[in-house]
Amino acid sequence: MLSLLHHTFLLVQLFFTGSILFFALSPIAYGQNAQNFLPPEKAPEVQAREAVEVITVDGRLDEASWQEAPVIDNFFRMEPRQGGAYRYPTHVKILFDDKNLYFGVFAWDSLGRKGVRVQDFRRDFMYGENDVIYIQLDPQNLRRYCVSFQVTPLGTQRDLQVFDDSFKDNDWDALWRVRTAVVDSGYFAEFAIPFKSLRYERTAPGDSISWGVTLARMARRGYETTVFPAIPQAYSPYRMTYAAQLKGLQLPEPSVNLRAQPYGLFQYDRRTGEEGQVATEQNFKAGGELKWAVNPHAVLDLTFNTDFAQADVDRAVNNLTRFNIFFPERRQFFLENSGVYAGASVNAIKPFFSRTIGLANAQFNADPVPIEAGARFTDRTEARTLAGLFVRQRSTENQGVANFGVLRYAKNYGRQNSIGMMLTHRLDEAKPDINFTQQNNTTLTIDGLMRPKDEITIQYMASASRDNSPDNIGFAAHLYVGYFPNNMYLGWLSNMVNRKYAPDMGYVFQNDVIQHNPGGYYIIRPKGKKWHWIRRWDPGFFLNAYQSASDGAFQSAQIDIFPIWFIFQDGGKFTGSILPTWEHFFFQPLNIPVAAKKYYYTRYRLSYSSDASKKISGSISYQWGDYYDGALQELNMGIRVAPIPHIAFSAEYTYNGIQALGEQQTTTDIHLVTGELRLAYNPRIRASAFYQYNTADQQGRWNIRGSWELAPLSFLYIVFNENSFLDTNVRNQSLIAKLTYLKQF
Repeated sequence: MLSLLHHTFLLVQLFFTGSILFFALSPIAYGQNAQNFLPPEKAPEVQAREAVEVITVDGRLDEASWQEAPVIDNFFRMEPRQGGAYRYPTHVKILFDDKNLYFGVFAWDSLGRKGVRVQDFRRDFMYGENDVIYIQLDPQNLRRYCVSFQVTPLGTQRDLQVFDDSFKDNDWDALWRVRTAVVDSGYFAEFAIPFKSLRYERTAPGDSISWGVTLARMARRGYETTVFPAIPQAYSPYRMTYAAQLKGLQLPEPSVNLRAQPYGLFQYDRRTGEEGQVATEQNFKAGGELKWAVNPHAVLDLTFNTDFAQADVDRAVNNLTRFNIFFPERRQFFLENSGVYAGASVNAIKPFFSRTIGLANAQFNADPVPIEAGARFTDRTEARTLAGLFVRQRSTENQGVANFGVLRYAKNYGRQNSIGMMLTHRLDEAKPDINFTQQNNTTLTIDGLMRPKDEITIQYMASASRDNSPDNIGFAAHLYVGYFPNNMYLGWLSNMVNRKYAPDMGYVFQNDVIQHNPGGYYIIRPKGKKWHWIRRWDPGFFLNAYQSASDGAFQSAQIDIFPIWFIFQDGGKFTGSILPTWEHFFFQPLNIPVAAKKYYYTRYRLSYSSDASKKISGSISYQWGDYYDGALQELNMGIRVAPIPHIAFSAEYTYNGIQALGEQQTTTDIHLVTGELRLAYNPRIRASAFYQYNTADQQGRWNIRGSWELAPLSFLYIVFNENSFLDTNVRNQSLIAKLTYLKQF
């Protein structure tokens, strides 16, 4: 007990020392003029003009209707400094006809084609690496939700859904078209967004139609972000409480709003065993998905004989921590609308995590399990959200048929607040031939979000789980409080998972643990020519402390103190951290036995990343210092070479060097090498090759994919996968050809 009190006192002392340092710097931070501001009482209005002729989407804007449409040009600078004059003007015009909503954009750049920064032709590209025009629409005027349509100067598309400016569903795909044209003074972008791809309330004839809209541009060469209407730098163009109102639309008559996407697939598998024996298998498979917009705010999704052959493969990770690794969901059916479920934005505790469906073990690189059918229903209005999910998974050699069910209800109240409840139930049916008995697992979760002010966000969650036994009941909880004005961040995060909490449809980072993670940083934006190369300096610290949930005993703590955290004007970054560490929790990293005693040591970290928009970019991170009773070096290096957007090569190298660790004074080196080549003829015809080799398990993996978008969101995929263990003859290979076709009615 005295030891626990001693360490608690040390942690509290360090926390308050850091807090005093923060408030001592407050005159510097608050001396800056650029502060947050509230949305105007009356939102700005923009007008859409009806097209008088057929609009050809070619990126030229040469129809008469474009010439006569009103111009939106009063953008507001968000980055690199809030407000003031900007270097890259942007003009936007809006048209519509009986089928589409059109946006015509001209983005000035004096260098023309030479000024274009686009890394590759990948759809759903990485934000921050390219020039981008992006348009956010809130057709139901919820002011808490938007769909975003984005394009680079070379016509690469990205679309996403955003909830409360917090959770981004990057894998949402809509049916829309865009074409671009680069000229000597900048580039054009011409968007055509079908009304049937948007969901909005029908209005009676003569009623005024008003949608929320924000417009934004990232001019990557100068890392300049401009937005219409004005939104504070602390937020993003997805903060729809600041949106303008789009007027003048005449909406078409309701359509069926049904989208069908069938697929056909051929797969050839070849397996080589340790003795060199070879087994082959060929399979034909067909299935598909249906999406029906029942009304403007409700959507029903159905999937049959579901297949995810085109999904990205997981990257191997060597875990030197005691916590479970979180592998993100990559499958399209489960990604769309995933933000409505409790815990969607919480990585440590997820009562529902869709990777438990269709994979033999969700926390590792698992073999897929066939999904027979699934249904998802989402009904979102200004007042509430109702969602449900049911999936039936086939049996395997080791378990019976699995049934997954989720029911979600959330109520919005006030300006930006919500409270919700979620129920999950997993039923694994009995399989007598292998003595597999029926299994049940249920969770009940209550969660909420509050924003008493725009710069304050509070998220909370409490969850309980129950297995077959009535006594096997577990609990978990999450709390986050964040304060984010324009020039600083302060936050507190706590997670609690007791020993019995077991969400069989979810994920937890560890059982029997309480985590506290307070801290913050200042955002100092130097002024004057002397500091023109620095966009931000964010010095700060975070404490990460853990104790046992069962008895409150201290487990471990680490303070990340980062006086060096510079973000350069070109988007590069240089950081330096000091990491004092206390360890009273004992485990076996990489199965190396470590003596059960108390440890205190300090680690150090330096990292640098260059301008990711250039033809050659790279990053390096090096962490060193003691590790329990030994030492550990961690090196991560990466490079990307993209001489033209049609070709991009990237390579990564991770090294873990352990010296004199544990009872046997183990010394070992682990290497993880990754390479990827991306080729593209245009945004619709692409290929990629990925290879990874890990010395920890002597495993090498290939993933080679080609795709042709033969029509909007209709694809032909060719995929080759290989997993091989180089210390044996074991090798698994598969070749897949898959054709999908999307038809929207």
